[in-house]
Amino acid sequence: MSTLRTVVSTARGRATSDGAGVRLTRVLGHGTEAGILDPFLMLDEFGSEKGADYVGGFPDHPHRGMETVTIMFDGRMRHGDNKGHGGVIGPGGVQWMTAGRGIVHSEMPEQEDGLLRGLQLWVNLPRDLKMSAPGYQNLDAADIPEAALPGGGRVRVIAGQFNGVRGAAGGIAADPLLLDVHVGQGEGAEVPVPMGNTAFAYVADGVVGVDGEGYPAGTLVVLGDGDAVALVGGAPGTRVLIAAARPLNEPIAWYGPFVMNTQEEIKQAVRDYQAGRF
Repeated sequence: MSTLRTVVSTARGRATSDGAGVRLTRVLGHGTEAGILDPFLMLDEFGSEKGADYVGGFPDHPHRGMETVTIMFDGRMRHGDNKGHGGVIGPGGVQWMTAGRGIVHSEMPEQEDGLLRGLQLWVNLPRDLKMSAPGYQNLDAADIPEAALPGGGRVRVIAGQFNGVRGAAGGIAADPLLLDVHVGQGEGAEVPVPMGNTAFAYVADGVVGVDGEGYPAGTLVVLGDGDAVALVGGAPGTRVLIAAARPLNEPIAWYGPFVMNTQEEIKQAVRDYQAGRF
C-alpha cells in the first residue's frame, strides 16, 4: 500500500522580468515564498500573447555549475551556444541543458507576436559534476513518451519513469522524476515518487486536488515524504508538473547564473567568464 505524500506548504509566484525584459512569474528561487527545494533552484513560468512581453528574449549569457530545463507549452524558442549547439524548441518540446564547467548561450523567440508560454526549471549539479563538460538534450514533442490514464488523461514522461514508461531525458545526476500530467475534471492519478526525494507539484492549468484540497493554476505545492502523490483534476484541462529528485545536501553559493559550493568558486567562475575561458 502506498504512503501518500501530504501537502507541506504552498506558494504563489511573483511577477518579475529577466533577460532583455521578458516578463515572467518566478515561482521558486531566491526571494520567493517557496525559496529553494534542494536540488531544485528556480522555477519560472513565462507566458503572454503580447510580443512586447517577450520579444527581447534572453541574449547571450553564461552558466556554470547547474542545469536548465525548458518546457515549451506554446510558441517557439531558438537556442544557441558557444559550443556549437543549437535548435528550436516548439510546442511540447523540452531542452535539458547541463552547463557544467561553463557555457554561454541564448534563448530567443522565433516569433514577434502571439502566444509564447512555458516553464524553465533550474536543477543543481553535485560538487563532483560542477566542472563537467557542458551538454544538451534537445527533445521534440514526439520524442517524449506518454502513458495513458484510465480516465482519458495522459502523462508525458520527461524524465524518470511512470507506469513502466521511461522518460526521454536520461543520464541526469539528480536522477529526477519530471512529469507533465494532464487530467480531466474528476479524474484521479496516483504517481509513484521515490521515498526521500524532494518533490513538488506546480499547477499550470485548471485546478488540482492534493491531500483533500484544491489548488488553482499558478500554485506551487510542496510535498512531504512518501512513495506516491495522489492527484485529482478539479477542472477541465487541468495540467500539473510533478518534479522530484534526490537532495544533494551540499552548500550552495549562488551568484546570478553561477551555482557553486563556495564563494571562492563563484569568484573563479566570474574570472573565468571574464577571461573568455567558458
